[in-house]
Amino acid sequence: MRHIIAGVATVLSIWAIVYMANLDKEVNKFDNIAKLIKETAMEDAKIKVQTHPNSSASQSKTQAAAVKKEEPQDEAAQKLKALKEKAGNLAAFKTSPLYKKNCASCHGNVGEGIIGPKLIGKDKDYILTALKDFKSGKRKNYVMYGLLGNLNDKQLEDLAAEIATFKEKLEKAGGN
Repeated sequence: MRHIIAGVATVLSIWAIVYMANLDKEVNKFDNIAKLIKETAMEDAKIKVQTHPNSSASQSKTQAAAVKKEEPQDEAAQKLKALKEKAGNLAAFKTSPLYKKNCASCHGNVGEGIIGPKLIGKDKDYILTALKDFKSGKRKNYVMYGLLGNLNDKQLEDLAAEIATFKEKLEKAGGN
């Protein structure tokens, strides 16, 4: 029976590692999107600078060229904006590496809950008590027990304090 439980725990651990690697890839995609948005803003600024030359004849030519350049850029900017809005809470705010490594794969990047329960809105004392109960085995959950077994009390307190701020951070980010 122990071998079966150990096998299941190993498979779940491997799955969590693979899932976290995929989440990291997704986060990198959002970093790339942010860079594209920044580059688009810089290109828009260049176009605006080009529309103010000294002579009126060259100004009309430049404005016509700028209109042609702005149309695709506006379309690209709109697509990027739509993509950013679709991204939702995934990039709403940054979480610590400790949270990403130990919690995000089950509870979501910002505590919205995936396979694990939703953490947003829970207070620090509730979370800290739950973490300590899982670590001690008082609450039975082999995945939580395995994840928390190597964490010290300070790390548990840091996690609880961070998770307790998720609701406020999400509201500030405009997520809810």
